[in-house]
Amino acid sequence: MKTLIDLSVGDTIEQSEWLVVSQDMITQFANATGDHQWIHLDEARCAKESPFKTTIAHGFLSASLMPNAFSQVVGHSDKIASTINYGMDKLRFLEPVRRDDAIRYQFKVTDISDKLQGKLYKVEASCMLKSSGKPALVGTFLMLAVLA
Repeated sequence: MKTLIDLSVGDTIEQSEWLVVSQDMITQFANATGDHQWIHLDEARCAKESPFKTTIAHGFLSASLMPNAFSQVVGHSDKIASTINYGMDKLRFLEPVRRDDAIRYQFKVTDISDKLQGKLYKVEASCMLKSSGKPALVGTFLMLAVLA
C-alpha cells in the first residue's frame, strides 16, 4: 500500500470493501447536524411520498465518510507529521444514497503542490453506489500533508 508521500499525479486508488449506509448512520448524522428533514428519517412517509421510496442519506454524510475511506487505502508514513483537511472543490451530489445501499470510494491524484507547511494534494474522489454502479458524489478534496 502506498503512503500519501509516495503518490504521484495520475495515481488512482480505490476501496475494495463496500460500506452499507444504514438508517442508524443516517439518523446519527441528522442528530449531529440538526438536519432532520423527513426525506432522511421518516421511512413511512418516504414509502408513500418520496420518489426514492425509502429514506436517503444526507449528501454531506457521503462527503464526511471520504477521509476515513482515503485513510483505508493510503498507508501511514513517518515522513508526515499530520494530514489536514484543506477543503473541497466542485462537490456534486449526483445520485441519492438510499438506506441500506453500499458505497465505496475511488480516488485520483490530480495535483501536488508545495506549501510552506508541506505538500498540498488535490484528489478527485467519487463515491460509487453498489446498487447501480453510478457515482453518488464527485468532488475534489484537498489534503495538506505536514511533513515531519
